[in-house]
Amino acid sequence: MSYLFRDQSSDSLREHIAAGSLLILPVGTTEEHGPHLPVDTDARIAEAYGHRLAEALTGRVPVLLMDTIRYGYSMKVMRKWPGTIVVRSRVFTDMMSDICGSMFEMGFGKLALLDCHGHHRGLLDAVSRDLCDNWDRAIAVVSPARLSAREFNRVRKSGQGGAIHGGEWETAIVLYLSPEVVDMSKATARDVMRYQSEFVAGDNFTGSQLVTWSTWYIQPSQDGIYGDPTVASAETGRAVMGVAVERGARFLEEFWRHQGS
Repeated sequence: MSYLFRDQSSDSLREHIAAGSLLILPVGTTEEHGPHLPVDTDARIAEAYGHRLAEALTGRVPVLLMDTIRYGYSMKVMRKWPGTIVVRSRVFTDMMSDICGSMFEMGFGKLALLDCHGHHRGLLDAVSRDLCDNWDRAIAVVSPARLSAREFNRVRKSGQGGAIHGGEWETAIVLYLSPEVVDMSKATARDVMRYQSEFVAGDNFTGSQLVTWSTWYIQPSQDGIYGDPTVASAETGRAVMGVAVERGARFLEEFWRHQGS
């Protein structure tokens, strides 16, 4: 039987509601990722991550995978490069609140959002708070980047500043998922983030970013990326995706089984 929400009938959805099925909603966006990666990089990663989580959970918990959100918020500065489609931040949070609220109104009680775009982190956290207040239910926000950070730091080839936007982590994942859409002949390392300080890590995976300060206003980007994609490999992508799926599935099973106090 299909784990896709879109394949269900009203009758089968009633059965999923009665079973307390876990809903997974991948959230990506469409934006430029430099000259070497496709503009659907975030959505592509989100969709693949959702499928792998659903497959890993099948047989362990009842699960439904919703269609990937493919458009969202990106900063204005990114419109300098073709491919960036911007949904205003308030429109995006309203849309996410309405989608999730519809699922709760339908009768579902467990919902996880897959956060696969850096600019959405704070927005999805705000959505989760509003949903808690409005529906008295908690949702989970899961990031493959955060869940795979330790493994990525173990196997990465780039130094600090090599994995922010269109850098080694994203390039490695897409090389693993869809090598045919990556043009490594156009990948360059000239947009490695060179600025680091006590407060700004200059990398998404160091775990030491103590303040919020937009990368786009720290160092001008020449190619629309920040990082070093030249050292990325499908092997690295396979390793970090594997860890993100394993840890994500373990958390989501815990989330589904927890009944509160």
